[in-house]
Amino acid sequence: MIKQQTLGNPVSCSGIGLHSGRNVRMSVLPALANSGIVFKRLDVPAAQALVAARYDLVSDTRLGTTITNRHGVCVSTIEHLMAALWGAGIDNATVELNGPEVPIMDGSSEPFMFMLECARIIRQNAPRRLLRVLKSVEIKDGESIARVAPNEEGDDGCVIDIEIDYRDTIIHRQRAVYDFREITFKQSLSRARTFGFEHEVAALRSQGLALGGSLENAIVVGKEKILNDDGLRYGDEFLRHKALDCLGDLFLAGTRIDARFTFIRPGHPINNKLLRALLADESAYALGNPTPLVAPADPALSAYA
Repeated sequence: MIKQQTLGNPVSCSGIGLHSGRNVRMSVLPALANSGIVFKRLDVPAAQALVAARYDLVSDTRLGTTITNRHGVCVSTIEHLMAALWGAGIDNATVELNGPEVPIMDGSSEPFMFMLECARIIRQNAPRRLLRVLKSVEIKDGESIARVAPNEEGDDGCVIDIEIDYRDTIIHRQRAVYDFREITFKQSLSRARTFGFEHEVAALRSQGLALGGSLENAIVVGKEKILNDDGLRYGDEFLRHKALDCLGDLFLAGTRIDARFTFIRPGHPINNKLLRALLADESAYALGNPTPLVAPADPALSAYA
């Protein structure tokens, strides 16, 4: 039986918010078994501060994933940290922030993976929750497609078949399959950085987005070349980062999902739509260890929804 895991010690970092442009301090702390991942805003009243990392609390998917609780308190750009928590095998953690956005760091999950490993990961006396997909669910949104299907009988784990297509750019079309029964998140995806296009920067900033973006925390794609002096970390870094985003968004199910995923031209909107469609159909999945995510012994968590 696989046990749930949390951190052995708190860890902290500071950085700028990609969209807000504000400096943020973040700490990731151990949490009780069955707590899941919960964000805590330190800059709002304590009774309103908790926001659970849940797919049904996603309120905005423009260039990132934002979750909002019933008090209107939000946390944005959570996907890179969520992917790192998934990759490090963390089931339960409290993430404290003194602002509304997770720091972007270098635009990848690698700094968060380093933090979590430094904290030491410990097992807890509770079985890990696992959502097993029983039948296929597919969502189409324009040219984007997201599909989840059961693994073959006797198999388990997560497989992502992903394709991106940025026609008329230097990225072009890329496709790969990431089988996390054979590879790790750390070695395959964690270092892949977020990216954007040079011609879109002015428009984004006029909308109050990408105010903290720079060549230090994102790949900037020009008409004919990559503008970052150090180039790409991988030839297919764009594809790898999109897969990283998918994993971060999927972990908002509150558990790991045992299934095969297919994404064509994915993005945060369709990632969330796929989760909502899957979890709205109780015949499409089975949940092992169906313990409520909120531990009754921790009454502070009852206010987060």
